[in-house]
Amino acid sequence: MATISNETLITHFLSALAAERGVSENTLFGYKNDLMALHDSMAVSFVVMTADDIRQSVQKFHIEGLAARTVSRRLSAVRQFAGWMVSDHIRQDNPSLFLDNPKLPDPLPKSLNEADVSSLITACSKLEPPYDLLMQAGLELMYSAGLRISELLSLRLQDFTADKDMLLIRGKGGRERMVPLTAIAIATARRWRDARDADGPDAETDQLLGYRSQEMTRQKFSLLLKQVARHADLDERKVSAHVLRHSFATHLLNRGADLRSLQMLLGHADIATTQIYTRTRQDRLAGLVSDAHPLAESDRKE
Repeated sequence: MATISNETLITHFLSALAAERGVSENTLFGYKNDLMALHDSMAVSFVVMTADDIRQSVQKFHIEGLAARTVSRRLSAVRQFAGWMVSDHIRQDNPSLFLDNPKLPDPLPKSLNEADVSSLITACSKLEPPYDLLMQAGLELMYSAGLRISELLSLRLQDFTADKDMLLIRGKGGRERMVPLTAIAIATARRWRDARDADGPDAETDQLLGYRSQEMTRQKFSLLLKQVARHADLDERKVSAHVLRHSFATHLLNRGADLRSLQMLLGHADIATTQIYTRTRQDRLAGLVSDAHPLAESDRKE
């Protein structure tokens, strides 16, 4: 087995991934690129490589200026690959098992400012009917309640009865939460519901954003959102459903919402996930101290 080339080993590994896990072509392509980068960086066979060999390759990656996230991804690919070699009795140990990943920077959530969100919702009117009203309802609901795209697409017609001003949302891990809606979002959602079934109820789907027997998908919603962004003169690359959710959280926090309430509204299991929003507006936190701290009063008097 020691005479098998690294390229052949990579090919066998990718075939095993495709057969046993059914991974996508894109994932296979990513694994191949990462493992070939490792092959190019070391002069030994994968069959006999050691932890030190991998460390030296990682050092080369850092010297080349690769991002920590890229290096971490390559290490993950090596772990999977070496684990496969052990399971296939090509080698006895996994030399990458106890190597530390490089420290990754905490990603800061991207968000739009309040004026951009307003422009985005207004620009829905430039779409062809009925998608103008459909997208306005979708964006207002998403921004009103901080919904994930999956949660928005799971809304049904019956969720918007005449006396409802709150929604029961089933989020990640099956966790349920009640979210309040703004009066504008409720009114727009009901206008869309009435327009959707103006010619009679659609018996094929009760999805709120469904139309003519076709349910709205992530892909179609994303395409429509990009169109709306262009009409609003915004960079479509910076506009997505997830960015709207981040905008909801950032704007509430900027206007004085507390973290615990925000955690409940977003459906985060751990408040540490919510706390990342405090890093997006350090100036707001500084202003909070200057306005609310007891000693700040004496500073102002002086």
